[in-house]
Amino acid sequence: MRLILTFSLPLLVGNVFQQLYNMVDTMIVGRFVSTQALAGVGSTGAISFLIMGFAMGVTSGFSVVISQRFGANDEKGLRRAVAMAVYLCIALTVLMTLVSTLAARPLLVLMNTPDDMFADAYHYIFTIFAGMAAPIFYNLLAGILRALGDSRTPLYFLILSSVLNVGLDLLFILGFGMGVVGAAVATIISQVVSGLLCLFYVIKRFPILRFQKGDWRTDWSLIGLHLKIGLPMAFQFSITAIGVMAIQGAINAFGSEAAAGYTAASKVEQICTQPMNTFGVTMATYAGQNLGAGRIDRVKEGVWKCSVLSTIVSVLVTGIVFLCGDWFVTLFVGAGEPVVMDYARQYMHITSVFYFMLGLLFVFRNALQGMGSSMVTLVGGGIELVLRTVIAFVLPPLIGFTGICVAGPSAWIGASVPLIIVFLILIPRYQKRYGRPPEPAAE
Repeated sequence: MRLILTFSLPLLVGNVFQQLYNMVDTMIVGRFVSTQALAGVGSTGAISFLIMGFAMGVTSGFSVVISQRFGANDEKGLRRAVAMAVYLCIALTVLMTLVSTLAARPLLVLMNTPDDMFADAYHYIFTIFAGMAAPIFYNLLAGILRALGDSRTPLYFLILSSVLNVGLDLLFILGFGMGVVGAAVATIISQVVSGLLCLFYVIKRFPILRFQKGDWRTDWSLIGLHLKIGLPMAFQFSITAIGVMAIQGAINAFGSEAAAGYTAASKVEQICTQPMNTFGVTMATYAGQNLGAGRIDRVKEGVWKCSVLSTIVSVLVTGIVFLCGDWFVTLFVGAGEPVVMDYARQYMHITSVFYFMLGLLFVFRNALQGMGSSMVTLVGGGIELVLRTVIAFVLPPLIGFTGICVAGPSAWIGASVPLIIVFLILIPRYQKRYGRPPEPAAE
């Protein structure tokens, strides 16, 4: 329990600051540009999650392989795993930058983006996609550090770059009048800074990653292993994002005020659910390292203790949402938008009651990914997609905006229950295949 908390707390703060990149953009745009600009930037969240989530899933898969090599004390294998991950990220950056910039406009049209916010949405998301290299290489380097057990250093660099992002947002939007494009450029520059800081730190701090010539020789088997784990994780992220896009498309049919209310409420949700998300990321590294060391007993124990922690924290977070949710929303839209506030309040009050199920989904999904069972989590993502999409389009015509609000929680429940069952089935099998006897307790 202490180990999980020690690793998770810096990661939690880091995740919160990472969320601040887009959140600060949204806050400043909403308060200093217009409600339509706020809705426009917010409506790109699902598209951004589709593309960026795919990239984050792939790099998370790469870090699983790296953590397994580290747990097995395989120094040469560790270096080669990092080298092959770098090659793959270069190819990924080129491909995804090209595809995402070309697909930005058609995706916004597909989501029924209203005319009064279409231009802001397109200019913002196109600029973000053009800077795709920055988040890909930051996430790779941060993942390497976490795979080696260092969750603090990425936090320090994120804090610095988040502060930089705030300053650049104010400079580009208020000083230069660049609008939503200024917010996107500020985000990209800040991510570049955090990535470069991670790179310099890895080079200086970890002798184990001082490469030799042979480490960079192409290893197709290792590339295949990276893709075997990384692609299902990436598709799982993207499947979830498609479901979010379906919800965004349904919300857009309610108009820009509903879209603005959902945007503000979803930003509050992103911050409030970071503790549960952090426990999930912790379990991916924890399960990967202990699988590499053959300690399946510790995987099982850690997952259950982390589930308890996540449930306790989620209940506390739900209470905070009910007490302080309205104040959080005013950070984005101000107090003079009562209709927007009503939409945001309704969404927060319904979804926050089910945060505990989202927490369990994060824990078990990431633990299975850390154990290399990415295809299982991909199936879970498919269940989540189907439930979220069907409910988002079936219920709103019957019960209005409430149908939008229950789509997410229904998907969380539908995806988490099968993953918990599969975890219980797989643990004994992994114990037979990889496990070694538990270490004797200290006297």
